[in-house]
Amino acid sequence: MKPLHRHLVNTSRKVLCTAALAASLTTAAVVTNTPTADAGEAEPTPDSPQATDRGDARLELPDLVADPPLPPGATTPEGAASGIPATALDAYRRAEISVAAALPGCKLPWQLLAGIGRVESVHASGYGLKADGYTEKPIRGPRLDGNGFAEIRDTDKGEWDADAVYDRAVGPMQFIPSTWLTWKADGNGDGQRDPNNIYDAALGAGLYLCAGGRNLSDASQLDRAVLSYNYSREYVNTVLGYMRQYQAGAAQVPNPPAGNYPTPTPPGTLPTPLPPISKQPVTPPVTPPVTPPVTPPTVPPEKPTPAAHLDKLELFDAAELKAEAESAFAQAPKARALLSDGKPAVGQTVVFAVEEDTTGGTVFTADGKDFAVVTTDAQGVAAVPALKAGFKAGGFTLRATAYDASRQLTTKLTGSVTPKPVPVADLLARTDDGPKVPEAETGKSFTGLQFLATAKGEPVPLAKATAGLVEKNAAEEWVPVDPATAKGPFFKGKDGEKLTTLELPATGDDGRIALPELFTTDVAPGTYTLRVSISDKVFAIVELKVTAKPETTPTPSPSPSASPSPSASATASASKAAQ
Repeated sequence: MKPLHRHLVNTSRKVLCTAALAASLTTAAVVTNTPTADAGEAEPTPDSPQATDRGDARLELPDLVADPPLPPGATTPEGAASGIPATALDAYRRAEISVAAALPGCKLPWQLLAGIGRVESVHASGYGLKADGYTEKPIRGPRLDGNGFAEIRDTDKGEWDADAVYDRAVGPMQFIPSTWLTWKADGNGDGQRDPNNIYDAALGAGLYLCAGGRNLSDASQLDRAVLSYNYSREYVNTVLGYMRQYQAGAAQVPNPPAGNYPTPTPPGTLPTPLPPISKQPVTPPVTPPVTPPVTPPTVPPEKPTPAAHLDKLELFDAAELKAEAESAFAQAPKARALLSDGKPAVGQTVVFAVEEDTTGGTVFTADGKDFAVVTTDAQGVAAVPALKAGFKAGGFTLRATAYDASRQLTTKLTGSVTPKPVPVADLLARTDDGPKVPEAETGKSFTGLQFLATAKGEPVPLAKATAGLVEKNAAEEWVPVDPATAKGPFFKGKDGEKLTTLELPATGDDGRIALPELFTTDVAPGTYTLRVSISDKVFAIVELKVTAKPETTPTPSPSPSASPSPSASATASASKAAQ
């Protein structure tokens, strides 16, 4: 990690340029006179030119190594993929930092860019990747002339792909020229936007993947993003497989040299002159008698034994995965990897991933993630790490994937999650704060009655309950009242009909249930009995008291005022005049 640290910290000019770039990315990778990658642009789809069948850039480099070799003495963390060249790793991480500053909601991991870079060009390692991000040999995919691949007519006048008739994918991240025109970016702050530079290409790829407000921490959006880069399910599986391996740990290695290319003659170098011709007479040599040679028997050359390669991947020790919601899977399937010579593939990386999950989150218990990277043992076996079922019933697919330099092998296993069994309540108790015997006047209602269902003191969710008026029969047993003759409090149905018994909604996650309103319209005063039951043995009895309306005392009407007598009127007038 020290070379990366020096590159990011000590090279202050590049760091400042990257920071400035990140701040400007809210609208585009850089401001130019040509269209650029707008953060609000509609997300690319499988119909985008970039997603078309564009072949394999590695076809033009037969001596390309599968993965950059580690330097002597270097090791990778357990379960890590092969090393990534230092410059490529720096480019991927710079792109992650820049995109995070401009589009924080995207959550782009550098390992995704590394997965694409690995599939597209093996991180440009076989093309002579240099410290400045360029390569000694251009990286160009097959000509997209419709002959075996998609047909895309020239869009860049040959500027990037040296082909003025048809397009080719270019650079370490294999951009179609028309796609680069929209998403071109300056990833190293040198003022250039070149798809042949891994810094620029990595940042452009990051912006392309994040388009349309994508959140790449969401599995479905991540899937759509990679499909928009290359519309192939095998491509998606391979890229995500490498991404997960890199997330498990990746080592940095020096930039490898380019392939075995002819060494050019230095300018001005003259060819070595031939020796001068001798002018002395030449004596013809004496020819000795020729003895016929003895021809040894012809021995056919031995055919070289081809190197063994990854040939088979299988899951065993579990026909299916099944568990209750939120519990661990008892089954422990394993994957076996075999080589073409029948021997076990020792030290083979196998990626296990939970996909097509409808259980609410089945994960590996070690780290809570939906994927795990495991290395096979001396028998070529990799055990699936412990799994925990999601919180609801559903299904999922467990995919096991292994890679070598030339192929990808995948095998699947179906898993299912059953509902968590609901415990049987052993107690139902009233929990509201109302009086022990609730009261209501005739014409008013009983409200606010609440109950709690528990089993061994723990709340019981989804418990079904019934509420109804009851009375005791001759055997002193509680039995439902006759709805035809009952005169007590009642519930109302959907159409307003009177009900003496009602099926209640199931208890919530907290085990609680609230009783609907009980009406007393035209109910005679008296005491009535309500039973709320979960089963014949688990119920609660509540006495309900209906009281009569208080009688009101009529207010007496005022008597008519007597007419004043003449003498009284005269006295009042005289008094007023005296005043």
